[in-house]
Amino acid sequence: MARLRSIAALAAAALLYGGGSLTGQPSVPEIPFEADADLLKTPADIHVGEVAGVGTNSKREIFVYTRTGHPSATLGDNRTFARGGSRLFQFDSAGRFVRELGQDVYGFNAAIGLRVDPQDNVWTVDAAANQIVKFDPDGRVALVLGRKPEAIPVRPAAAAAGRGSATTGAGTPGSTFSRPADVAWDRDGNIYVADGMGSNNRVAKFDRDGRFVAQWGTTGTGPGQFNGVKAIAVDAEGQVYVADAGNKRIQVFDAAGAFTREFAGIGTPLAMCMTRGSTPFLYISHAGDEDGMDDAAIYKVRLDGTVVGRFGTAGKRPKQFGLANSIDCRNERELLVGEMTNWRVQRVTFGR
Repeated sequence: MARLRSIAALAAAALLYGGGSLTGQPSVPEIPFEADADLLKTPADIHVGEVAGVGTNSKREIFVYTRTGHPSATLGDNRTFARGGSRLFQFDSAGRFVRELGQDVYGFNAAIGLRVDPQDNVWTVDAAANQIVKFDPDGRVALVLGRKPEAIPVRPAAAAAGRGSATTGAGTPGSTFSRPADVAWDRDGNIYVADGMGSNNRVAKFDRDGRFVAQWGTTGTGPGQFNGVKAIAVDAEGQVYVADAGNKRIQVFDAAGAFTREFAGIGTPLAMCMTRGSTPFLYISHAGDEDGMDDAAIYKVRLDGTVVGRFGTAGKRPKQFGLANSIDCRNERELLVGEMTNWRVQRVTFGR
């Protein structure tokens, strides 16, 4: 019996990681690709650290939200974090440095994600500040979601007057995040936040003006439950795709949060992006272990969950990946992949 259980476990692992199946289906095909691992060119005094998020706008300009910054910290500092803080850089389409945005922004602590919306606004997602900041195309702060934890206890006037208890500036119920990881939008501009790397394990929905609308999800393994909401995407019909990392699956919901389906076979989803056009695809990076050096494949998946192929291995060399925490696929045949452990952005290209 123990031998049978062992065989079953090995078969399940093969199914999960694309190594074959009990029905004799072939392994997931490898997708040929090329990569430029020396894409970003910075001035001598500026360094790119762990790349938490990368995205491009309609002009093919590149934006990078990276965990880097000055090495010292003081109480109340915007970069008070063990890894040195975070910075937002802009590069041209060839990878040449253009400028830094958001210097000394209050919500920059521990970068975890970045997206560029269809209107070329840049959105940063910060796991330590528990905030999402929207920058307009000119680099001005246009919207802030979430509430950064206070550095010192806050005692509201109502509590001081005996009408309630002291809080830490939690904000409107439902609008406060716990280590958010990603953001997406539907065609009406509604905002969806993957808020599940802390204690919330939910998707939070806001209207286009940043007003909290709804939320769904609890901790668990069943439909509509999550174990680490890591990435999110919305298709043209308004269906919401959620990377449920701990449960090794993608769950799909309608715009109101009703569960519709799920699919696996993509390992532990770490980052996800959706292409545009008449036949959209998902590109999903897989995190094999804590530092991404066990397996680091990126999967190409149809919206029905069919895995088309995969590419890349774990490592430090070009065409290898180390914790691919962000993927930009505005151009389906030219992806940008941001890596945490390798401190870089690779431009991945496919054959025509």
